[in-house]
Amino acid sequence: MKLPKAVNRYCPYCKKHTKHNILHSKKRAARSLSRGSKVRARKRGKARGKGNKGRYSKPAISKWKMTGKKATKKTDFRYECTACKKMHVQKKGFRAKKIEFQ
Repeated sequence: MKLPKAVNRYCPYCKKHTKHNILHSKKRAARSLSRGSKVRARKRGKARGKGNKGRYSKPAISKWKMTGKKATKKTDFRYECTACKKMHVQKKGFRAKKIEFQ
């Protein structure tokens, strides 16, 4: 997907529309104690009560299996305002195999 390097967007710091440079940052690794991983662990019979419970060290139960990996990653753009040089993130990411700025 081809996108422009700079776009006009609303800056929450300047409180007006200004030109923003788009920076594509890498998604960070999932946290082992996030809500999603707790849900998955609960389906495996873990994550009951308080604390990390040794981060659920036993292997998954064989009868329940998660589906395969997704083919694409969601975008994670940082928008840098050219007026105040402050940065803010996009609210919602969209799925794309390849992103190219021109």
